[in-house]
Amino acid sequence: MPLLIKADMNTRVKICGITRVEDALMAARLGAHAIGLVFYDGSPRVVTPAQARVIIDALPPFVMTVGLFVNADAQTVRKTVAAAPVQLLQFHGDETPEFCGGFDLPYLRAVRVRAEIDLLQYAREFCAAKGLLLDAWVEGARGGTGCVFDWSLIPRDLPAPVVLSGGLDPDNVEQAVRRVQPWAVDVSSGVESAKGIKDAGKMEAFMTGVHNAGI
Repeated sequence: MPLLIKADMNTRVKICGITRVEDALMAARLGAHAIGLVFYDGSPRVVTPAQARVIIDALPPFVMTVGLFVNADAQTVRKTVAAAPVQLLQFHGDETPEFCGGFDLPYLRAVRVRAEIDLLQYAREFCAAKGLLLDAWVEGARGGTGCVFDWSLIPRDLPAPVVLSGGLDPDNVEQAVRRVQPWAVDVSSGVESAKGIKDAGKMEAFMTGVHNAGI
């Protein structure tokens, strides 16, 4: 059984792109605070609402479930959430603040970061979001690319909790947490043995890296 990390670390961890019950349970056992379920057909980690419901029902208490959407219409979001009752929404497309806030659920707004993006303006525009999930800009991709962006582009005075994503893995997450000091980190491809298949050893090493950062 992998080592259970103490739950006294301050930086929260979300493991995204979960497709299997066993991976969700292992993430929970290792101390992950949240798991992400992808409802986007363009992703190799996509799950159906029925598959997501099985995973959600298997989880122990106090592990948050997050549903990821990319430019889905409102009816699709509502039907998905009714069938797979996630606790937090995550929007990765071109959704407006009004759209994101229209489902009686808290949400994260994902931003693909590059020099031309004004993160302070994003934070003002999406002031109702629970936080900004900052990911790498890759042309034609909406996340899960395994690419790291320039962390110096994150303003120190950003008035929103930061969920740091984009190319994090067991080798760089300690440095990322120390440098950015985010509220949470989000990992997907960095803890996989194949797309959509999580690796228990990599998840454990990732959690250890966060713990060792001590922030």
